[in-house]
Amino acid sequence: MTEKINRNILCIDLKSFFASVECVERGINPFTTPLVVANNTQGNGAITLAITPYLKAKGIPSRTRLYEIPKNITYQIVQPRMNLYIKKSMEVVNIYLDFVSEEDLHIYSIDECFLDVTTYLNYYHLTDEQLAFKILKTIEEKTGLTATCGIGPNMLLAKIAMDKEAKKYKNGIAKWTYEDIPSKLWPITPLSEVWGIGKRLEKRLNNLGIYKIDDLAHYNKNILKEKFGILGEELYEHANGIDNSLISEFKHIAKEKSISHSQVLLKDYYDDNILLIIEEMLEVLTRRLRSEHLECQNIHFKITYSKNIGGGFAHSLKLLNATDSLNELYVVCKSIFDRYYEEHTPIRKVGISLGKLSKKEGIQLNLFENLQTQINKDHLDFILDNVHQKYGKNSILKATSLLSYSTIKDRNQKIGGHHE
Repeated sequence: MTEKINRNILCIDLKSFFASVECVERGINPFTTPLVVANNTQGNGAITLAITPYLKAKGIPSRTRLYEIPKNITYQIVQPRMNLYIKKSMEVVNIYLDFVSEEDLHIYSIDECFLDVTTYLNYYHLTDEQLAFKILKTIEEKTGLTATCGIGPNMLLAKIAMDKEAKKYKNGIAKWTYEDIPSKLWPITPLSEVWGIGKRLEKRLNNLGIYKIDDLAHYNKNILKEKFGILGEELYEHANGIDNSLISEFKHIAKEKSISHSQVLLKDYYDDNILLIIEEMLEVLTRRLRSEHLECQNIHFKITYSKNIGGGFAHSLKLLNATDSLNELYVVCKSIFDRYYEEHTPIRKVGISLGKLSKKEGIQLNLFENLQTQINKDHLDFILDNVHQKYGKNSILKATSLLSYSTIKDRNQKIGGHHE
């Protein structure tokens, strides 16, 4: 198993951020006020972007539709103000930067950040828990916002400690160590309660008889790799509390030459139709790779939700071998999507970037396919590329391109990707 790092990582989350900002602006207490942030011009079916802790204490989930809130609860609805939330978020980020350097701060979302305080504890003469308390207290004093904090030896355990336990304590701080993994991480069920496992991935894991993190931690690692590719190995290590990501590495990744493609969608897409868009975008990108005799070994995949919802996710992976295969890259993107997508959340933007480019020197043998099959695939791609080049990109289309939510025909007449 991979060697474990041992850092002092803080994961800080601003509680009920949008709703709390609205309460602070109005001079009211979010812990005693029933307030909902939602675009009520969309009617009773509008999704709540945030609710106050007061409503959460009554068992109402953060993301729900207005008609699902019990009729016996009286509450105030306010329109979302994204510019205000961004401004408040930056105020909090500036507080973090009073304690750590930019190199040791990773902004995960508008209301959540990771801080690596390992090298600061001696400087402040504080423990990680004492420093966390000081930061949270400063946030409250300067902005009026309340935060919770998870502390761990890596980003994963800090995040899960924050998600699962910090809210239970009066000071809003929970610390997990590697020794806590059997008693705190492994019993977690359902699987989607853990950062990085979405509902779709949970269903696939359930089909393998995996229902608790304990099951995943003790599953056959090779089978997970076979079923989920490179993400299978990451799932296994995360189930065992291992995550060797370093915040400082995010700051030092060189901006290398890449081929990328992003698409702003003209309507909301969901889990039932977005996969076609992803496949079509990869078709454009892999055609570009082949035209320049290139392969890629890094992939960066990003989903942005509708602005009425906010948020999304982005994930990068280094592939085991360089490739220009549409099918191989699609499997990776789908695995990331299944892992991080929040079911039934509207999507408005998809971005894919292929990096670590190299010249294609030959065929990378795949032990699970015979050589002739791989040669036939390459030959078919070559023929299709020549037809597209000679007669236009819309000269041959898959049957799925005729579906109403396909965008490939329109995009083939526009730009298909660009170098960065």
